Amino acid sequence: MMTNKEIAGWFRKLADIMELHGENPFKIRSYQSAYVTLRKWGEPLADLSLDQLNEISGIGKAISEKIRELVETGTLATYQKYADQTPEGVVELLDVPGIGPKKVRLLWKELGVESLGELLYACNENRLIELKGFGVKTQEDLQAKLAFYLQNKGQMRYPDALQVAREVLMELEALAPGARVELTGELRRGCQVISEIAMLWNPPATMDLAGLPGFKREEESWWYLREDHPAVRVFTTSLDQWGEQLWLTTGTPAYVRSFPVTARTAAEESDFMRANDLPLHLPEWRESREWAEAAAGRPGELIDVHHIRGMIHAHSKWSDGVHTVEEMALAARSAGAEYLVMTDHSQSAFYANGLKPDRVVAQRKEIEALNRQLAPFRIFHGIESDILYSGELDYEEDVLSSFDVVIASVHSQLKMDEDRAMTRLLGAIQNRHTRILGHPTGRLLLSRSGYPVDHRKLIEACAEHGVAIELNANPARLDLDYTWLPYAMECGVLVAINPDAHSMAGIQDVQYGVQVARKAGLRVDNCLNTMDIGRFLEWISD
Repeated sequence: MMTNKEIAGWFRKLADIMELHGENPFKIRSYQSAYVTLRKWGEPLADLSLDQLNEISGIGKAISEKIRELVETGTLATYQKYADQTPEGVVELLDVPGIGPKKVRLLWKELGVESLGELLYACNENRLIELKGFGVKTQEDLQAKLAFYLQNKGQMRYPDALQVAREVLMELEALAPGARVELTGELRRGCQVISEIAMLWNPPATMDLAGLPGFKREEESWWYLREDHPAVRVFTTSLDQWGEQLWLTTGTPAYVRSFPVTARTAAEESDFMRANDLPLHLPEWRESREWAEAAAGRPGELIDVHHIRGMIHAHSKWSDGVHTVEEMALAARSAGAEYLVMTDHSQSAFYANGLKPDRVVAQRKEIEALNRQLAPFRIFHGIESDILYSGELDYEEDVLSSFDVVIASVHSQLKMDEDRAMTRLLGAIQNRHTRILGHPTGRLLLSRSGYPVDHRKLIEACAEHGVAIELNANPARLDLDYTWLPYAMECGVLVAINPDAHSMAGIQDVQYGVQVARKAGLRVDNCLNTMDIGRFLEWISD
């Protein structure tokens, strides 16, 4: 039977979705009032007749009839009418506390935001700052609310899960100072999306976890539950079996099942693996035996963050970044890079203050002056050119030829079938000015799957035309997906691990790109921005 709060909640939902569509304010207020009245009503509304409902102060015939409709059908036809006219993701945005229908309408109609992930990404790219009714503080507050909401949906992007895990690690260390504790499971494997935070812990034998707040025993492991963060699975073990338990809890069940083990006692994972004659697969590879063996078998040095020599794909105040070109360059240099490829948005990206040709010239002059000041560090003048619906690049030939590097990316009209998407992408790849294909599928993790593409055909076209393919390191994208990097290597396509930074802090996102590149077994020689400045100059001159 539907509770009073559930019935009242439907009137709040109805008021919100009607306000989203700009409907009659009088009706909206009546449904808002009904929500307040009904959720506090003492008697079960489901037991009341239509006449009894009519007697409730402020509840007229129309609302009474809707209450009976809810009790009898479990839904409201009026609500469904509006829901059918609204993208599913926009409806979900109405459920996020602290936004409200008016702001959601503005985000939807003015920015084209149609999902939680798109809104979070728009915040990361500072798209909300200039929007009426928003600002820096509003954007920051909204980001925090969205991150928390997404956490509680059961899945998180890697950085968010890692932050929660670090907080729990500190709590466990405080509970048992000196006890061994380590991340395991999906986090240790460096997965792009985390469905379960897991860690291995060796608490004192005298500690009664059942008596501690937050701990719950289930499925042969403990769960640590707190209202302010998602549930965390805590595997407990003795130190003499630490190596075995770390190996067992790191790999997927399919990976673990594929190797028979007999020796159990081992203080370290490497000792356990040697005792059982197990291959020394890196944690990142343990998705399946086949995947791990393929990653381990490739020749060359596995990529790591310290191999990155250049930061490619960054935005400044010239378009939608929050810092100047100089500040972005200094951040890249502080991160150990020898060069930065500054790629602000092109003119068609009006929503991101894209550069008109005269501003392209003005930016180049600024970069030339900075290069004299910052030498031997080098800033290359690039552009992230929109791939137009026709497949052509933004700007005329003379403007395109003036850039050191052109990254071609799709940013608009994303609702395409595979034929249209491939026509558009292949057109850009075949353009002689394109050097890097940016975030090839346009996906946003946990939000947007991206437009459908033929990955093989796309990679083969990049190989044919000498175009590098981007692994966009923004943790909301991580696009191209790492599972396609082995085919890129096989075809001889260079992979550019790019931060797509819109702030100085965004430069650090390159670590997430490297992380998933390691999962794919990407080698140093297969990565574009492991080139030193001399080799990179040769590459852009080809």
